[in-house]
Amino acid sequence: MRALSGIKGVADLTIERQEGQSYVNVDIKRDSISRYGLNVSDIHDVMEIALGGKPAGSVYEGDRSFDVTIRLPDNERNSISALNRLIITTPADGPRLPLSALADVRRQDGPVQVGRESGRRRILIESNVQGRDLGGFVAEAQKRIRKEIFLPPGYYLTWGGQFENQERAMRKLALIVPAAILLIFVLLAVTLDSPKQAVLVLLNLPLSLVGGILGLFLTGTYLSVPAAVGFIALFGVAVLNGVVLVTYINQLRSRGTDMDTAIRTGCERRMRPVLMTAVITVCSLVPMLFASGPGSEVQRPLAIVVIGGLITSTMLTLILLPALYAGMSSAEQPEKQPIGRTGESLL
Repeated sequence: MRALSGIKGVADLTIERQEGQSYVNVDIKRDSISRYGLNVSDIHDVMEIALGGKPAGSVYEGDRSFDVTIRLPDNERNSISALNRLIITTPADGPRLPLSALADVRRQDGPVQVGRESGRRRILIESNVQGRDLGGFVAEAQKRIRKEIFLPPGYYLTWGGQFENQERAMRKLALIVPAAILLIFVLLAVTLDSPKQAVLVLLNLPLSLVGGILGLFLTGTYLSVPAAVGFIALFGVAVLNGVVLVTYINQLRSRGTDMDTAIRTGCERRMRPVLMTAVITVCSLVPMLFASGPGSEVQRPLAIVVIGGLITSTMLTLILLPALYAGMSSAEQPEKQPIGRTGESLL
């Protein structure tokens, strides 16, 4: 608790309650009971009857039977002095002794509950994080605990909650995202019949990544699982815009249009579809951007990433992508369509 309380961003720091439950502790004097020929079980039996009760017979009412249980009244079960006055009968017609002569009965505080996980005892320390990213907070907390806290043998720490879920999700995304990008590259290379143009379309991904990161920075939002999912959705829209532009330029060049004219015409005629895709996506995410109710912690990061990435990706797609296309495709001259006698394309 002391080590975590000084970390920036900690809020609502609590520890699972362990103490505070009142217990009656009976410490049997073994030398005394052995002197009178008693066993520990004899004292336990008396205490069990006095505190918990024990059936001594049955009462029948018609075809139903009820146990008759013997135990002390409630006011005496809660009284240490009454328990000390309990009479213990010794064997072989020995003396009858009060419990206080054979055991020390006292009240003491003990655990309210004993928490266990995977068969081991555990104590839970909880904290919320405000004003900083969850991963950075946990990293600083782990560093401070390693420096200031010495754990006895047999003790260990585990970090769970949202941090554990985030780490698990990030590990899965670290495998899924590269695999998805590789699959997109293969499909683009087959569709465009050019690995170079497939790489050109994939250059939209870092262009959109810049806008998403910039959006998170300007809004003070930290990278989280919803934001990572937003990047995946953003990559899909960015690749789609690149495919629309590159495919149309290829069509113009295949008709015999020179490079400069094809690029200029392609940008002019595909500006509207690209802008419509970006504007419709942004407008649909605006309600999520200003969400404040339940679920807003998931909706807002996703909307910020997609909107910010689309702004930069759309602008750079129409400006930077044509310039890169001219440089990468200059050596690749597509086959021209056959030209009719009148000089018009057969298409």
